[in-house]
Amino acid sequence: MTEDRDIITENISELRSRVAAAAARAGKDPSDIRIVAVTKTVEPERIKTAFRCGITDFGENRVQELVKKADILDVECKWHMIGHLQTNKVKYIIDKVCLIHSLDSIELANEINRRAEKAGRVIDVLVQVNVAGESTKYGIEPASALDFVKEVSRMGNIRIKGLMTIAPLVPDPEEVRWVFRGLRQLLIDIGKENIDNVSMKYLSMGMSNDFEVAIEEGANIIRPGTVIFGKRGG
Repeated sequence: MTEDRDIITENISELRSRVAAAAARAGKDPSDIRIVAVTKTVEPERIKTAFRCGITDFGENRVQELVKKADILDVECKWHMIGHLQTNKVKYIIDKVCLIHSLDSIELANEINRRAEKAGRVIDVLVQVNVAGESTKYGIEPASALDFVKEVSRMGNIRIKGLMTIAPLVPDPEEVRWVFRGLRQLLIDIGKENIDNVSMKYLSMGMSNDFEVAIEEGANIIRPGTVIFGKRGG
């Protein structure tokens, strides 16, 4: 277990160095890059190790895992819902998450708004955009994003805080630079509209294999998992 802790600690140190280098290339302050460690299938003790290394934001793809870990982990961390969220699962996480990255339909927005109102909360969300147009990925089409944002902005218990995308998994991250660049341009364009209740503050893009390119193209939230915890199943 000590060896495992040492590996995670070393991985996080290396990750921070790489984030800093990418931020420097983009002329950005590394402290402005929010690291959301993806904890899919990661045991609570290993998450605690990451927390002790200064990682305070954790992301889950699955509602069941998020709820389970949020209930048993006795650390003051922030939970992010980063995976596809079904409307019938919203009720389980509405009081547990600080940010939902994967808003991708009006039906889901209506349910989040309804559950948030019932819980007396205003929920921060990111709109997931399918920039690459992959049929296997969720997300709003880029051409529909502005109208979607305008419609959601009228809901009183949701705050749109930015955009999220998932790039195709490719051997060379340079091949998906255009995806990140496209999302950043979309964020700029929507920001110029000055829509009430909408803040284009966050660009959530980049995972273990491509976060450096994402940072260079404007990401200020990245979602690494494997580079922190190693490869795992599930």
